[in-house]
Amino acid sequence: MSPSSSPRFFTEREVARHSTKDSCWVLLGTRVYDVTSFLRMHPGGEALILRRSGKDLTPEMEGPPHRHSENARRWMEQYYIGELDRDSAETQTLRERKPNAHQTDGKLSGPAEKGRGHDDDSPYDRCSPVDLDNDLVDWRKPLAWQVGHLGEKYDAWVHQPVDRPIRLFGNPLMEAGTKTSWYWVPVVWLPIVVYLSWYCFTSLARGDTTMDITSDFSITFHKYTFIPLFLLGWFLWSFIEYCIHRFVFHMKPPAHNYYLIMLHFLLHGQHHKSPFDGSRLVFPPGLASLVVGSFYRLLSVVLPEVIGKSVFVGGLCGYVVYDMIHYYLHYGSPKRGSYLYGLKAYHVKHHFEHQRAGFGITTTFWDHPFNTVIPEESF
Repeated sequence: MSPSSSPRFFTEREVARHSTKDSCWVLLGTRVYDVTSFLRMHPGGEALILRRSGKDLTPEMEGPPHRHSENARRWMEQYYIGELDRDSAETQTLRERKPNAHQTDGKLSGPAEKGRGHDDDSPYDRCSPVDLDNDLVDWRKPLAWQVGHLGEKYDAWVHQPVDRPIRLFGNPLMEAGTKTSWYWVPVVWLPIVVYLSWYCFTSLARGDTTMDITSDFSITFHKYTFIPLFLLGWFLWSFIEYCIHRFVFHMKPPAHNYYLIMLHFLLHGQHHKSPFDGSRLVFPPGLASLVVGSFYRLLSVVLPEVIGKSVFVGGLCGYVVYDMIHYYLHYGSPKRGSYLYGLKAYHVKHHFEHQRAGFGITTTFWDHPFNTVIPEESF
């Protein structure tokens, strides 16, 4: 809601009526928030919010069990729609809300569009997840060419997430090349995983695959060694996943280097700025092929052909699982207490509070030896 507009007031009775998946309101003190579009994104699951709909969430925001970060509180403000009028006996009628839509080219959508009435002067017309007039960049224009000018302000800006899609390029073809639907990952890579798995297993089954250790000693690999080789490749991928996320995606570009800032934003910064942009949660196959090809080339040089391919296909399968899990951590609703539930909570903390820790996606294993585990909260 625009700071210059007068807040809209709602009665307690009206707020309490919005307690379903189709329209869910909550309170922070006397401030009213429409969190309908956030339900499926909430790391604790939508049920936790629905049970508290129409109520004051201040105790839950402060914790325990979880104290919400400043970024989480700032994120919450994107859903602010008005104030609670405890003294008013007058019942206000709220017009039916429109479905959530994407926000592009400076037009309002999502929680900003929701609740707009037929009156063009409605305060909802001035609601926006981003302050278009005072933000450090112009959201009406492609961001790729702007972020490099932020300099020393870039790091703080990019780690203040917003709930809106990002347009990187003005050219439609370039923009389309930066977006990938999640299903393209298994469509492109799983046939390769299946074929290479069959090829390696049948090759090992012939019993003529050996690896020379010394001039007088060699090891023969049988078909059942495919499984440990496959798992070794998966394990190696988990290490590569950690290293790329920590040392490439979370490099801190020099404030004076326009091009490195832009490169960082294209690689990963845009994901931290808009973590729920569903079109940029998985690697485009073209970009992924560079990493996959380098991994294959390294193994083909170090190991005999069939052994190297057996390790490679395990790593490739690990990558597919990584991308699918990453997408699910942002948009899925895992069962409370499950492994994926813990991963989701861990990853959300990485986005909203601990951007310099918690680099593991499919596992937190490598965070332990490298001392980047997200610390437990204390109250």
